[in-house]
Amino acid sequence: MAGLWTLIIIGSIIYFFWLNRKVAEAANLHAQRQIEQLNVQLMSVACNKRRVGILKSGKPGIKSEFIFEFSSDGQCVYQGVLIMENELLKSVVIPPHKI
Repeated sequence: MAGLWTLIIIGSIIYFFWLNRKVAEAANLHAQRQIEQLNVQLMSVACNKRRVGILKSGKPGIKSEFIFEFSSDGQCVYQGVLIMENELLKSVVIPPHKI
């Protein structure tokens, strides 16, 4: 019985690691799309918050907040925020910036 629980725990850890990587890759893709629309340069993308919970769809998943930094002139850096549920982009917050 202990062997079965060990296998379930190890499988869960591997699954959540894999799901976290998929979410991070999706956030990077969403950030790329945002900077292409704004015609600015992407500096970095980082996860600010992440938690496991029930999504608005009623299914379990990962709710994440990613911060992406961008520059419009090569000197000033601005931060935008991506709010995601699993791989789906729920909202984007972009500060006013120089063009």
